[in-house]
Amino acid sequence: MGNKLNPNELIKLNSQYLRGTLRESIADQLSGTLSPDDTQLCKFHGFYEQDDRDLRSERRQQLLEPYYSFMLRARLPGGVCTTQQWLAIDSVARELGNGSIRLTTRQTFQFHGIIKKNLKPLIKRINQSMIDSIGGCGDVNRNVMCNSNPEQSALHTEVYQWANKISEHLLPKTRAYHEIWLDGKPIAGGESEPMYGETYLPRKFKTAIVIPPVNDVDVHTNDLGFVAIVKDDQLIGFNVLAGGGMGTTHDDASTFPRLADDLGFITPDHVLAVATAVVTIQRDNGNRVSRRHARLKYTIESMGVENFIKAVEAQAEIKFEKTRPVKFTSQGDHYGWVQNADKKWNLTLYIENGRIENTPDNKLLDSLNDVAKAHAGEFRITSNQNLIIANVADNKKKSMDALVKELGLLNEGLSLTRIASMACVALPTCPQAMAEAERYFPDLLEKVEELTKRHNITDSSIVMRVTGCPNGCARPFVAEIGLVGKGPGSYNLYLGGDGSGLRLATLYRKNMNEENLIKVLDELFKQYSSHRFLGERFGDFTIRHGVVEAVTNPAKGYHDVS
Repeated sequence: MGNKLNPNELIKLNSQYLRGTLRESIADQLSGTLSPDDTQLCKFHGFYEQDDRDLRSERRQQLLEPYYSFMLRARLPGGVCTTQQWLAIDSVARELGNGSIRLTTRQTFQFHGIIKKNLKPLIKRINQSMIDSIGGCGDVNRNVMCNSNPEQSALHTEVYQWANKISEHLLPKTRAYHEIWLDGKPIAGGESEPMYGETYLPRKFKTAIVIPPVNDVDVHTNDLGFVAIVKDDQLIGFNVLAGGGMGTTHDDASTFPRLADDLGFITPDHVLAVATAVVTIQRDNGNRVSRRHARLKYTIESMGVENFIKAVEAQAEIKFEKTRPVKFTSQGDHYGWVQNADKKWNLTLYIENGRIENTPDNKLLDSLNDVAKAHAGEFRITSNQNLIIANVADNKKKSMDALVKELGLLNEGLSLTRIASMACVALPTCPQAMAEAERYFPDLLEKVEELTKRHNITDSSIVMRVTGCPNGCARPFVAEIGLVGKGPGSYNLYLGGDGSGLRLATLYRKNMNEENLIKVLDELFKQYSSHRFLGERFGDFTIRHGVVEAVTNPAKGYHDVS
């Protein structure tokens, strides 16, 4: 591998704390692109440069540069926003984006199709609504997730506050964002990054908090996870997890998805110290040569779990207590109306692939705008790309129910598998995508639903996830059925997740086109229908029936039965 640093490390080092030449790149309106170095630095400010891959060939023939635009991802800890903030998000999407809002698997929202001249006005507008995009992307801690199960609203408030605290604590300290986008003044005497240093982290870093038994955030897939431990309805502390991550590289056995290890239990007063320790250990020990091996999961594999635990204890000046027992039962959202302990009502809406826009058949953007104007509570974005109308007063529930029915937002009659499944954005804008996901998934689901009807298994909720590449943004490696893009119309098929995010799926078949995929699922569903136990999940059946072998962590025993 050698010892030569990855070029990204030099870009960060020479960037003057993430400033680079972003001002100059944005000012240059002769091109829709940024300078090469700035395309890396802009991620720390919350946005990616993209181009419409559907138009590449045509524009090349016309001697035009690619049709560049930008995707901006907000920082929204726990996915919570007020309805006034939602109205601001809506207006920005219409006026400065492509007219859509995309709810993400990291419990925030993205704007797509932003042209370069609109970047600064857009960032200013969302900041006026007390939302920013600092660390939405880049080699820092990203949006902190917090499970949004409406039945747990009494505890949700306290845990959500911790999500906010962690998010603020792990923010970069540079003033570059404020200077470039919000016209802030430089700090006299310069600045420093006491936690991140001049080169920040070797790679992205993801954090989540969860309240059992619902694991909607897939907490074990994060670099850092906190599992809330509750006694007598009171939060007494957290089990700490570290070293999870989904991203891998096709046909490279040195890369793999991984579930986080348990480090131990801590009381709430140690949360920020432990978070700091994990981040700084990764800063100092992570791989800065190969970015595909730069996540915390590989650092822990290299150090060893016990040595990593000792390092965190020494850095945080704490001693982990024994991990508390917990049980997870699901990784999906709870749809429909639920009343929480303080008598407020919450309604979870299914949003197909998280895409909110107006189409000839569905004016979803307008409909949610109407809901926001009528609702005095808040919205919560879930980590499964759905939306919760949260904290509806008891005396407002009847009128809100009538409104959402009038607007057709309840999506009644959807299959259990459809509402448990999701896909990443992929083509045409994601530069990493090798195959379709968001645009293709609804049609594929129809074919899968036909199979579930044919084999009388519509009573089973099967978690199915599709991504256009192996980076795993829709977390396919913990799905019961995971499809990972390998090329145009071609996917690797993974089976065996447990429906609660605690077991990795196993690679079952490579390079599957739709015809072969449907044939394979047809036979598997036939076996499942005939031989399943009462209440047995599809993923559990594939393990018990010997279709695939169970995997906890590939680094500790990877099974490829293709």
